[in-house]
Amino acid sequence: MPLPPLFGHDGVKRRLAGAVTAARLPQALLFEGPRGIGKQRLALWLAQCLVCEKGGACGECRACRQVVTLQHPDVHWFVPLELSRKGADAEKQVDLVAEALAEEMAARREQPLYEAPTGLASHGIAAIRLLLRRLSLTPAVGNRKVFIIGDAERLIPQRGMEDAANALLKALEEPPADTVIVLTAADPEALLPTILSRVVRVRLARVADSVVTEFAQQVLGITSKTELAERVSSAEGCIGRLLATESDSGAGGRRAGDLLEASRKGAATLYALALSQMPFQARGGFTDMLDALAGRLRTQAKAGGETQKLVEAIARVMDARELAQGNVNPQLVTAVLAEDLAGAESA
Repeated sequence: MPLPPLFGHDGVKRRLAGAVTAARLPQALLFEGPRGIGKQRLALWLAQCLVCEKGGACGECRACRQVVTLQHPDVHWFVPLELSRKGADAEKQVDLVAEALAEEMAARREQPLYEAPTGLASHGIAAIRLLLRRLSLTPAVGNRKVFIIGDAERLIPQRGMEDAANALLKALEEPPADTVIVLTAADPEALLPTILSRVVRVRLARVADSVVTEFAQQVLGITSKTELAERVSSAEGCIGRLLATESDSGAGGRRAGDLLEASRKGAATLYALALSQMPFQARGGFTDMLDALAGRLRTQAKAGGETQKLVEAIARVMDARELAQGNVNPQLVTAVLAEDLAGAESA
């Protein structure tokens, strides 16, 4: 099945299309904006612009159709992976990444409305070696190659583990003339400063509620006015959040609910939850939980909750999220955050 069409971001699309037509598109770009806003889908749309046989992402030619069915041989979409096997040596590990990436693309062709990567998924050094290997090849069918690195924050799963990010630097500094590299990130400041200095940053704004509504109706088939209003409000201008909230079964959402519940039940429940948090990989699953928690608190505020208490609680979650970007123990951060939330509720 093809990916759903890109909704919104018309202004950015016009600027990118104009840069492609004028042959002025930078070779290394960073699309940044809130999680679920459509950064990777926009990157794939740009790939269509670059490989389109008619020019301009017509959506009808063979190349455009191959991009949206994730089968174009010159468009390489790298997403964070959690490998179930380890290679005996570096080359074997690269082969395993290639296999896992092919399996993930096949799964996304089968189910284009895919879920966010797991908390332990990352872009390891083997993934970047695979990218560099493909970077050296000539285009298979056209004149250009496009590399998309989704959730580029996962190049550094936690501070002190920068091997993959450092390996990417040379490619960003001097990409082949026939290549465009697009990184996407919800938290660009988690990237190395040396990476940020080598890319042109494109900030994506949240889309209008009318655009989210259109997606919900046309793609998800939501017809109930009540459900539609609730879902669009919860999405806060990020279409991807419609998918995350469709069943509210994401790991981040579940853990956010558990944390709120623990903050109301006392110390024993609170510390049991904190100890269940994985002590490493602070980014990824832990950050997803904090994002989901902030989203729930904002929804409560919109619904008429005690504004001052909720504002204080959201501020504490944002402080915890900032700590999560460092080399900290998520168990400790979770315990402190739950205590803060309990204090905010009782104040």
